[in-house]
Amino acid sequence: MPENAAPSLHIALPVMDEQEFLPRTLECIAAQLYPHFKVYICVNQPDAYWDDATSRGIAERNLSTLKQLLQQSDPRIFVIDHASPGHGWKGKKHGVGQARKVIMDEISRHAAPDDVVISLDADTSFPENYFQTVAENFRRNPDAVAASLPYYHPLPKDPSAARAILRYEIYMRHYFLNLARIGSPYAFTAMGSAMAFTVKAYRAIGGMTPKLSGEDFYFLQKLRKYGTVLLWNETMVFPEARFSDRVFFGTGPAMIKGAAGDWSSYPIYPDSLFKALLETYLTAPLLFLETFDTEVIRFLKRALKEEDPFRLLRENHSDSLHFIRAFHEKLDGLRILQFLKTHNNQSEQGDEANLFDFLDKYCPGSIKGLQLNREHFSFCSSPLTELEKIRNFLFEKEMEVRVNSERL
Repeated sequence: MPENAAPSLHIALPVMDEQEFLPRTLECIAAQLYPHFKVYICVNQPDAYWDDATSRGIAERNLSTLKQLLQQSDPRIFVIDHASPGHGWKGKKHGVGQARKVIMDEISRHAAPDDVVISLDADTSFPENYFQTVAENFRRNPDAVAASLPYYHPLPKDPSAARAILRYEIYMRHYFLNLARIGSPYAFTAMGSAMAFTVKAYRAIGGMTPKLSGEDFYFLQKLRKYGTVLLWNETMVFPEARFSDRVFFGTGPAMIKGAAGDWSSYPIYPDSLFKALLETYLTAPLLFLETFDTEVIRFLKRALKEEDPFRLLRENHSDSLHFIRAFHEKLDGLRILQFLKTHNNQSEQGDEANLFDFLDKYCPGSIKGLQLNREHFSFCSSPLTELEKIRNFLFEKEMEVRVNSERL
């Protein structure tokens, strides 16, 4: 590709039982102003669904979707069949992670190194200039390997679903803002419907590792270790907020658990844990000389079963700059999340109190401005309008961080 030329785009779209939402997503694709793109759609399911009475309906609906897609005449759309009898997933390799990998591997076989892959979900809408802004983003940032793109869930009509997605987004945005505040390299949101990357980066990291859930988290983490992940884009995606149990964790399962009153997997972490991470970040240059004791380092020793997690890093890196990079690769996004989860039970406060502490300390005046009552606020019972005000406020703060990252 000529220097500073806009890249060709390849859209990766896994589909399973999406007859309700897929037409809208395809309409959004068809309306795109940017002309240089191809779409790869993988209709998929385990082959065993054909012999399972409880799942056969999904298989039949997938087959109907597959036939409709094969009959369309758009030469930019390529359909991959992993749904018809005999072509579904067999054995342990199945799920959305496997579908994404199959699509992305197919793209990698045909695309040029500087081409860009946009990952979507089949229940996502976006404006007509979405592809154009993503292409321009990578053209403007030729050294970037990936982008974690902005997102916003429209509120569903069902009040329980609306409450669940608002609570989940508050968790996600609170987590993002705190990691950004302490300068973590892993301050990004991994969503399969809101990420993009270059083909050469995909090849360099060995492609996507298929997982039954969370494949986007591990994939984006690998890309971040390889190079720069962009956070800002002029447009965003609007994923559907709905109850779904087709994966083990993520938005759909979080909403199901949350609607049943269980947010234990998605807590509002206390400020003290982010302070502990920041303390260890700030001492990273000193760790090049010797390992000392912090709460996070004690956690790493237990998690990695290593008496000194940094001894080999010191031996393999002759200067502190390369050591610090290796330090962040060791204390990566997964280890950060594990640290937060394992130490969250030390907090005596609930999620509401932790959220208000964050707003008090890092967004002065926001509680008064949002007209929130600390004593009476509850994720379970406060009006949806209050949760929506908080979600929108955190969204605006996150967008400020994303915009500022473009200027660094």
